[in-house]
Amino acid sequence: MGKYESFREQYPVFVYRSYKITETDDSIEISYVFEFPDLAKFEPGWTFKKPAGFTAKGDLTFERMAFSLGMAEAVSYWKAACSPEFRVECGELDDEQIQWWKKLWFMGLGELFFVNGINADRDTFVNITATGSFDSALSETVRQPKGCLVPIGGGKDSALTLETLVNAGMECRCYSINKRHSIIDTVTTAGLPEEALIISQRHFDRSLIELNNKGFINGHTPFSSIVAFSAEITAYINGLKYIVLSNESSANESTVVGQEVNHQYSKSFEFEQDFHSYEEKYLHTGQYYFSFLRPLAEFQIAKMFVSHRKYLPVFRSCNLGSKVSPDIWCGECPKCLFVSLILSPFLSLSELNDIFGRDMLNEPNMKEYFIELIGQSEHKPFECVGSIDEVNLAVSLAIRKLERNGEELPLLFEEYKNRGLYHPETIDSLNDECCGSFNEQNLLPAEFKKILKKEMERLL
Repeated sequence: MGKYESFREQYPVFVYRSYKITETDDSIEISYVFEFPDLAKFEPGWTFKKPAGFTAKGDLTFERMAFSLGMAEAVSYWKAACSPEFRVECGELDDEQIQWWKKLWFMGLGELFFVNGINADRDTFVNITATGSFDSALSETVRQPKGCLVPIGGGKDSALTLETLVNAGMECRCYSINKRHSIIDTVTTAGLPEEALIISQRHFDRSLIELNNKGFINGHTPFSSIVAFSAEITAYINGLKYIVLSNESSANESTVVGQEVNHQYSKSFEFEQDFHSYEEKYLHTGQYYFSFLRPLAEFQIAKMFVSHRKYLPVFRSCNLGSKVSPDIWCGECPKCLFVSLILSPFLSLSELNDIFGRDMLNEPNMKEYFIELIGQSEHKPFECVGSIDEVNLAVSLAIRKLERNGEELPLLFEEYKNRGLYHPETIDSLNDECCGSFNEQNLLPAEFKKILKKEMERLL
């Protein structure tokens, strides 16, 4: 019997006991209680700043959002034993909602199942039973939200979104979970005051780490769904209508060839559509959740981003580097390598080295990640990286540029040529096709679509 089957047998039930909303003069605290009976209790929470005059008391819409954020949080703790029964004793769920959450959990845990060798079935991996209900005294609040809330991660994508919307004259506030230097620097580099950034605090229950250290199941969870639900709450508290994400069309590609295993599932268009529908049917906030960059690929975003060179010293996209302060590029992970590759057609080698603090393209220990990124492996790196086709296009363009300039090719680019992957005769047509593409699978309102297309015409 494997670890998955053994833990499910030993700990057959996981319980979402309760959530509690507590208000102070300037904040709203939401605390949760999750539990494996006879094993562990978890009490994570959130702190949201609130403006003067706002209250969540008696507000059914806020209760729904607070409860839903708990459902998004719960999977991080449930995964430790993958209990076959998930008992929800608070909030309210109908059968359609239960199926919605099962889909998010199953698809969002695809990488965890794959990496841990778990053969899970979508219908039977968890049975969600809901026994709670909302207080009948609660009522919905009529609101007239306006303006944009732009989640900022510190990387090139959200920087491009913010820069484009600010230049178009859109009213923007920014959002982040916890505080990082690159996020603050992105906001101020866009010309906004630091006060434009709304920071919520996520309080993770570290007792989960104790279970991980004891050998319980660990792995990737759909974190962007937590971003989605917490951004909904932040927009609601601050009266903002549009929640403007920066997820691109490349996020739709599976990480593992031939399988539905996508590290970026909760950044995919499928999840964006599902969340948009969930908000309309069950949350009733009057807000609109969408990704501004959904029509674009990572290659297009990179080309547009480097036009705004003021961000080059401040942007950061490294997950490992985000764990230190100030956040850095670690220069050793597949995410750092991907960003270097996708920018390589548009920046010199010395400019890349200045950004990352090292010459990754000449480092032998990056070869394995490089092979995965160019599609010469059974799976891409389990990171938020672009599609295989656009990485190959970026590398080919960079090789051609360097050879035309009479510069020596870095080690990884020599590897690319030695594998017979460099085909200069196809570069221009592929480049034109990529730069001219506009994925119509998107939820952009007409006003935002017009802004994006105008910027594409200017920069691509």
